[in-house]
Amino acid sequence: MDLLVDLFGFLSVILRGFALGLAAITVGGVAFRYAVLARASGFASFDQDLLRRLWKVVQLTAFGLLTAVALGKALDLSVLTGTVGVPMASALTAPFALAGIATCAGALLLLLSADPRCQRGWLEGLAAVIILAGIVATTHATGRIEARGWLLLVSALHQAGGALWIGGLPFFLIVLGASLAPGVRADLSARYSRLCVLAVLAILLSAIAKYDAYLGVFAASYGTAYGLMTSTKAVMFLALLAFGAGNFWAVRRMAGPLDAAATLRTRRFVEVEIAVGIGVFFVAGSLTSLPPAIDLPDDRVAWNTIVERVIIPRAPQLTSPDHSELWYETAQAELDREAAAAREDAARAFVPGAGILYERSAADMAWSEYNHNWSGVFVLAIGLLALLARLPGFGFARHWPMIFVILGVFIAIRADPESWPLGDVGFFEAFREPGVVQHRLMTLLVMVFGLFEWRVRTGNLGDTRAAYVFPVSNIAGGVMMLTHSHVLENIQEALLIEMSHIPIGLLALVAGSARWLELRAASPVRERAGWVWPLAFVGVGLVLMLYRES
Repeated sequence: MDLLVDLFGFLSVILRGFALGLAAITVGGVAFRYAVLARASGFASFDQDLLRRLWKVVQLTAFGLLTAVALGKALDLSVLTGTVGVPMASALTAPFALAGIATCAGALLLLLSADPRCQRGWLEGLAAVIILAGIVATTHATGRIEARGWLLLVSALHQAGGALWIGGLPFFLIVLGASLAPGVRADLSARYSRLCVLAVLAILLSAIAKYDAYLGVFAASYGTAYGLMTSTKAVMFLALLAFGAGNFWAVRRMAGPLDAAATLRTRRFVEVEIAVGIGVFFVAGSLTSLPPAIDLPDDRVAWNTIVERVIIPRAPQLTSPDHSELWYETAQAELDREAAAAREDAARAFVPGAGILYERSAADMAWSEYNHNWSGVFVLAIGLLALLARLPGFGFARHWPMIFVILGVFIAIRADPESWPLGDVGFFEAFREPGVVQHRLMTLLVMVFGLFEWRVRTGNLGDTRAAYVFPVSNIAGGVMMLTHSHVLENIQEALLIEMSHIPIGLLALVAGSARWLELRAASPVRERAGWVWPLAFVGVGLVLMLYRES
């Protein structure tokens, strides 16, 4: 139970992100089938295999939603009953539990009622509405006292817009890849495009209302954690709009002489839209765990502080303080002296998962800056070598992925100095600390990616699918970085740190998406994307080199 409580925050955000994404795809799939497919001319003559494939995706996502929500609510109930002592019978009547039960019921109903021939549309529509209502019931709107009904309506509009647009993308992708007559594919694409326009309008209108209700003033959009994550979500929304606009015009060229090229380009852009959309859902999951900015009028970071700490550059910290100077080492030494004088066993200065941190010393800040700044040197070198590798005569530069392995070892050793191999906390004991879990997951991603990509670049890996480890790892790392959190007593200090991590997460998404387009798109998109992802790495390197905590 103690370990579960320690990791509760991190696990709840991850499960919430999965639940939001799977709910959107499930509801979006139902909407796509009935608002796009069933209304198209000649629906009865559609390829039965296509309809079965679409139905399997609905089934799969509904099952995934059922699993994610059940696990999430089981986690919530376990922590609630195990820490506060609330009886399980009472806990099951709590609003969050009832919302989870409703969502699971909707997913189960969809599993039992969905029909690939769309002959029971009302039942599937009811299931989608129940799922949507269950998700809305777990948003901030439920906890508001004033204008609750209005905010629930706004939240429902926001969730529905995301489901119709982002949730419908996987089904649109399947249709684009199906063996259909150009005219039929163009008609379906045009129908879905019009549906997306309505969805975007719903998202924009509801976002304006949410801004007024949860942020209130512009300063909250950058001076609070909620506002910063909302701004991040807005940036990702603009990226989705850019790809969506490209698809909007490409759809208009289908069923003409440029049908094949337009269809291929649309398919590749939709693939990237799905990846960015996944990131949006995880950011939204993180937002749910944060208090609305309007409730924190006194805990905002001032703009001049942000300028001084984040915007004005400073020379990198390339020399490290000694490990013995860190706060937990000096605190432990003091506890040892006191215990020796009292002839007692010394207490531990640092207990993983306790959630209690002492005030960080100048040495701790310098240690962290050193780690980030040197990581920036490594990543900058990777980006520059990747650019060189694209030019003739620089064959040696193709070995740049091995720098990732070196970077992974560096992070594994220094990211958490309280734990093994530098500190006294054991390797497995340290997993009680959510930050350690996130660091080690990112380290694993970095090292696996580096090894795979090096073998791809040197031609030692025959399976061409291995090249996709690059974009998938970058996208996964970017999403993890966007949901990464630092447990600090000073929430303003934590926010200042997050301001450097969010650009890294966004640039990682750019790098992964660009590499994906380089592998799968046609010219000229392929060539342009091939230059974009190394530049994104250069950007990550510069952000890390300029990172500071003092």
